[in-house]
Amino acid sequence: MPKLSHQFRASLPAASQAAVELILKTFSYYLIPIGIAVVSLIALVFWHDEYRTSGDVPLTMHVLVDPAGTLDPASALGPARERPLTNTHDTHLSEAPVWFVVEPMPRPGAQVLEFPSRHALDIACWNAASLAPLGTASRSDSTGLLSADKAGFALSVAPLPRQLLCRGTFAGPARLTVVQWPVEQYVLSVKQYHRKSGLLDGGMIVLALFILITALINRQPVYVMFAGWLILNLRVGALSAGWDIQWLGQAVPSDWLLRSRAVTFTMYGIATLTLYQALLKDHLAEMRYVVPMRVMQWLCMPMLAAAILVPYGMYLPLMWGILACCFSLMTIGLFKIIIESRTRVAGWFAASFAVTFMASLAEVASAAFGMRELLGVINSVTAALASSLLAALAVAEQMRMETEKRQEAQEELEHAYKAMPVGLFTLDIYGHFLSVNPALQKMLGMTDFTAGRTAWRQYFTEASWAALHEQVHAKVEAEMELTSRDGGQRFQVSATLARSRIEGVLQDTTEKYKATEQLRFMANNDPLTKVFNRRGIEREFSNASASLAAGRPMALAYVDLDRFKLINDLFGHGAGDEVLKQVCERMGAMLAGGQQLGRVGGDEFVIVMPETAIPLASIIIRGIVDRLGSTPYRVGDKAFHVRASVGLIEVVPGMPMKDAVSTADRACREAKTGTGDGLVVYERDADAFRQRAAELDMVERLSGPGATDGLLLEMQPIMSLRTPLESLNFEVLLRMREPDGRVVPAGAVIVAAEKSGRASMIDRWVLTSTLAWIAEHNDELVNTRFVCMNLSGASLNDERFVQDTFDILGRYVHVASRLCLEITESVALHDLDNTRRFIDQVRGFGVKVALDDFGAGYTSFSYLKELPADVLKIDGNFIVNINAHPANVAIVEAIVSLAVNLGMKTIAEWAEDAATVQTLQEIGVDYVQGFVVARSMPPERILEGRSSASFIQDPALLALLSEWDKPPTSHLASVTRLH
Repeated sequence: MPKLSHQFRASLPAASQAAVELILKTFSYYLIPIGIAVVSLIALVFWHDEYRTSGDVPLTMHVLVDPAGTLDPASALGPARERPLTNTHDTHLSEAPVWFVVEPMPRPGAQVLEFPSRHALDIACWNAASLAPLGTASRSDSTGLLSADKAGFALSVAPLPRQLLCRGTFAGPARLTVVQWPVEQYVLSVKQYHRKSGLLDGGMIVLALFILITALINRQPVYVMFAGWLILNLRVGALSAGWDIQWLGQAVPSDWLLRSRAVTFTMYGIATLTLYQALLKDHLAEMRYVVPMRVMQWLCMPMLAAAILVPYGMYLPLMWGILACCFSLMTIGLFKIIIESRTRVAGWFAASFAVTFMASLAEVASAAFGMRELLGVINSVTAALASSLLAALAVAEQMRMETEKRQEAQEELEHAYKAMPVGLFTLDIYGHFLSVNPALQKMLGMTDFTAGRTAWRQYFTEASWAALHEQVHAKVEAEMELTSRDGGQRFQVSATLARSRIEGVLQDTTEKYKATEQLRFMANNDPLTKVFNRRGIEREFSNASASLAAGRPMALAYVDLDRFKLINDLFGHGAGDEVLKQVCERMGAMLAGGQQLGRVGGDEFVIVMPETAIPLASIIIRGIVDRLGSTPYRVGDKAFHVRASVGLIEVVPGMPMKDAVSTADRACREAKTGTGDGLVVYERDADAFRQRAAELDMVERLSGPGATDGLLLEMQPIMSLRTPLESLNFEVLLRMREPDGRVVPAGAVIVAAEKSGRASMIDRWVLTSTLAWIAEHNDELVNTRFVCMNLSGASLNDERFVQDTFDILGRYVHVASRLCLEITESVALHDLDNTRRFIDQVRGFGVKVALDDFGAGYTSFSYLKELPADVLKIDGNFIVNINAHPANVAIVEAIVSLAVNLGMKTIAEWAEDAATVQTLQEIGVDYVQGFVVARSMPPERILEGRSSASFIQDPALLALLSEWDKPPTSHLASVTRLH
């Protein structure tokens, strides 16, 4: 019970406080404004007007216009009196002097005559009876009884003469009137005049200042423009009321007055047009009202020039015309906007323009047609007040719309801030979070966030805060990667310094980092064995080779598993994969730090060994060879023995990896032959390096512009085994002469040509040179039946070379029938259709075709019937030592029998002795080629022989020939003498 009583007593002050606040808000929001409005209405309707005047009487007058401006008071008085009486006189923009005679009303007390025209420039008056001057006055000074007062001038004299003669000059659409006042009432009217002027000036200036301050605070240029427009609107209204002769209580200099009026009108028009476009630019663009706007903008230029340069009387008609045009176009545009968009901004602006437009029309009509009654209904004063109020409503509506848009944008921004999937934060310069969004709280597991107290260091390291702080102060935007304090997460942060705070974005890149690392591993490592792949080991080689420049050693090993393919073929790739994993584990265990292993083929590996001398590398690699082959590899219940052959080389400075791997591969192939017990080492000065350098030099030479400069041809005779003394046939062989005179065999040239992609160029040169030589010596080659020339596989598959071949054969068609093109069997079978088409086309020129190295392939017999060849050139491996291998005899017999049945001739190459030739002759081979007949020789030497047998030097073969054909003794003697 005491506890409940205490709670009740505690709730009383809170309830009382809420009631007091409600009462105060009701007074402030509702009762006070309503009370002010009610009191103001009562005052306007019922209370006494302190400045109300009475007793003013308009006087009649006789008016005489002096167009020439030559009359004086004496000469003007008579003609003026003859003019009819009138209450008013309108000048209609005329600036000619006006003489008028006024008869004041006889009234008790002191009287004042007022000439209230705001367009009057000066007034002078005389006593009509005596022509005695009463005074003169202008906008700048006065003498006598006349003075500038209110909007016009006033004459204060007691007693008033019975009749006065006055002269006045005017500028603009002036109306001349004369009003008689009692002195005290006139004084009261002057107070009322200045009071109204002060109220208008003060109200409009305060409103303009309020708008200007609001614009500056909110950084809204359009409201600055509106503030200026309000001031100009004030001046236009003051002009209509005659109050523009002063500004802020200070008199405007008389020589400024007319020019200031012209400039005021012009600036008012320009400001109105600019404000119109600024508030309604989107709507104007949508309804394609751009062209009229541009026309109005261009009209402002002559109007501004006229205001400064043209006399006031000429300026006013021009101004009225331009303003009428512009206001009409703007009003039409407003109504179109109201109809199409129904925006309240346009509605209020239209009402403001309508008031201004009607006031302008009233001013023009009054000035042009004397319709002064319109000014009693609407004039520039009422227009200025009404249009300012309506324009203020338009601006207020625009401000309301913009405020709503900003609120919506703020709400959307807050929603986006909260819903953003990335972490957003603000830090002070001490590293405390000032604001965080939910995504960041979730990323960091931030459960108890307190603005200004939760610190960056609670979730990240001190070093990361120092780096972030330094970067945001050093550049516009800082980006960095960082890890959480426990190291379990990775983040990407982008931050910038704004208003002494750090605004930033935090993204959780943990999964992305893991994926990137996985992709990087997959890009550089073999997915099966996890060691480096070719790309990865190339990178390691590149990094390691940098140490060669400092004189440090480096080695590279090429490892090839022997007969590993059998494991895949017999037990499946699953077993092979497991063996490869174990192989890599064994090799990795033998490598020291910095030495890297990479898989570059199915069962081929490269080991990069930086800062490792060849002696040490040899010990390590020997250990790898022994370990790989010493213990079987177990996969399930099976055990596999795998041995390896390794080529180890010393890497020299500047050696590319492809050259190092190629040289190590060559050493590995040598190790596979049994040399070195599975390991062959090439040190820095090994022949393999010189051979590789020579090969690269050859490739470079063939890739240059003078690739064929050192090429030459040699010929090797091919002897007929049926009529050896009747035909001179031979094969064209390619050679290259080195600068030092040495002749390089064709093998090195062809290999280099194929590697450099210049094989077709070499074959083109050989074909052209051969046919040209045959054509040149055609008459001397009467016993030549065919000349063999070998085509490389690259050329046969080169469409351009094939077309060039047909063109060359066309140029030498008269000797093309002596040419026999040799096509390697493996190349011919690579693309059977293409080979058959080529053979058919060259045979159309009479060219013979031979299948070279026949019997070396796997499918020769099955495809032989598809190739329309003329000659089979039996592979030399079957011919060398044929008598020692009966199987070779049987194979050659089968080939010869097949050729005979297919209508083909046979050539046996690599014949090294007379016994081989005799065996070939007995088997039925048609032609033989080899060192026993003759080695290759220069072309001019071939021309010395009558037949291929003319070059035989082997006595056994000569004796054999004599047994085949028993020629006359004299003939054999001549053959012997030839050699």
